[in-house]
Amino acid sequence: MIRSLGLNFTQPNPRYAAGDVLEVAGCAVRLKVDRRARRVSLRLDAARGEIIATAPSPRRLKEAAAFAAQRAAWIGEAVGRLPPAEPLAPGAVLQVLGRACRVKSALGPRRQGLYEEDGLALRAWGEGEAFRRAALRVLKAEALKALTERTAAYAAALDQPTPKVAVMDARSRWGSCTPPRRGGDASLRYSWRLILAPYEVLDYVAAHECGHLVHADHSPRFWALVASLGPDVKRARAWLRVHGPRLHAVGR
Repeated sequence: MIRSLGLNFTQPNPRYAAGDVLEVAGCAVRLKVDRRARRVSLRLDAARGEIIATAPSPRRLKEAAAFAAQRAAWIGEAVGRLPPAEPLAPGAVLQVLGRACRVKSALGPRRQGLYEEDGLALRAWGEGEAFRRAALRVLKAEALKALTERTAAYAAALDQPTPKVAVMDARSRWGSCTPPRRGGDASLRYSWRLILAPYEVLDYVAAHECGHLVHADHSPRFWALVASLGPDVKRARAWLRVHGPRLHAVGR
């Protein structure tokens, strides 16, 4: 449900539910209940391009909505600092593993993919939303290919069985590791958007998640193991902190 919320409520006693989306200063504010929270709070969800107003309980959602209205100036500034959306349409230029990649129309559905054409080109078939979905499929396929390759290499370096690999579009993390269950294989899931980052950054995330095949925590032993695999941990993590929001703006 989307409502417009200014400094004054439009109803005498408005009722709110978790998941409601309010409009404050022209920006989306999503209401959330987190029973672990101790107070009402606001945070920017850079991946979604919206503000999350969190309340400790459903009965305090009205308080969270009022707090968002009071912080309208901050909300406008925070959302305004986000990178603009980068639509996937013919003529757009992306970064794919650190290389400029021009988005173009394919001659047919069988001609979709990444090609070397006087530089890197992504070709997709269709128009409008169909074109966007086709371009996303190409990027996800390339991400899966690259991440599967690096995962296999790091698993072998750690003398671990090669885990299952999948890509997702997570909003809050770049990868996750699920340990093996009942004698099965471990599974690693990565954000497909890592294909839009430099190769060294994608490679670091693969090393990070493979490190969890040995240490299921973020202890000093874990970080030492990841560093021993070769990636520049500090530089890659710093790059994701600064440029991560831009990756989430692609195709938005």
